[in-house]
Amino acid sequence: MSSTDLVPSTGAQAVQALARTNGRQFLTFRIGAEEYGLDILRVQEIRSYEPPTRVANAPAFVKGVVNLRGVIVPIVDLRIRLGQAGEYNAFTVVIVLNVAGRVVGVVVDSVSDVLELSADEIKPRPEVAAALDARFITGLGKLGERMLILLDIEAMIKSPDFGLVD
Repeated sequence: MSSTDLVPSTGAQAVQALARTNGRQFLTFRIGAEEYGLDILRVQEIRSYEPPTRVANAPAFVKGVVNLRGVIVPIVDLRIRLGQAGEYNAFTVVIVLNVAGRVVGVVVDSVSDVLELSADEIKPRPEVAAALDARFITGLGKLGERMLILLDIEAMIKSPDFGLVD
């Protein structure tokens, strides 16, 4: 191994090398009995749930919009989008994301914590057609007995099913 093998030649390679050594951080949250994770770099803030202003003819999972410091933010109930029922209580939160150059809020049952997963703790996504649309799953995180479904939230928000991004 030469000394040039230790120093990546581009910024992208440096980020990849750092991710391999330090792992990636995920914000974990619950929907029903399942625990999910999404890239912490997409998270702008976490807010308590406030009923948004409804938008006419929006799909059932689009709860409406809120004014967040002068920015109109669509609120998507991720629980409904993933086929789960959810009640609005003191633990219900909105994760405000910055995705595809757009600010979007997603409603979840509760936020757990931020976890760092190394590359060997992230397993490939399952090839189960009946599961959550597999194109939105980047993998499964395994940390002890905990199993996280790692979502590609950007692909999910950008998908035509959501109708939020042109």
